[in-house]
Amino acid sequence: MDPAGSTSIPSNTRAEVIFDVAGSPSLPDWARQRLMARLGPTVAVAASDRRSQTRNRELALSRLAAKLASALERHRLRRPTRPTLASQRRRLDTKRRRSAVKRDRRDSGRDGD
Repeated sequence: MDPAGSTSIPSNTRAEVIFDVAGSPSLPDWARQRLMARLGPTVAVAASDRRSQTRNRELALSRLAAKLASALERHRLRRPTRPTLASQRRRLDTKRRRSAVKRDRRDSGRDGD
C-alpha cells in the first residue's frame, strides 16, 4: 500500500518485437548474411519505458530499426598513414632534449662525489 492508503495495480504495457532474420523474404541475401553474422537468426527488442502499450510498441519498433541499421553499416577500413616530416622532427627534438636532461643529471651526480 502507498502512503495514501490506496493500492496501485501495475499495468503490463511492455512491448516486445521479434524479427526473424533467417526467414524474412524482404531482405536481400547480402543483408541477411550480414545480420545473421552480427545479430543471429532472430532479433528481439523490448520497450517498457512508457505507460502506454502503443507508445512502447512504437519505441520497440524504432529500436529494432536502429539495431538493424547499425548492424548493416559497413565500417571503413583505416589506412595507416606515414608521419609527416614535421612530426618526425618534433619527436626527435623531444628525444634529444630528454636525453640531454638525463645525461646532465648523470654527469652532475658524479661531480658531487
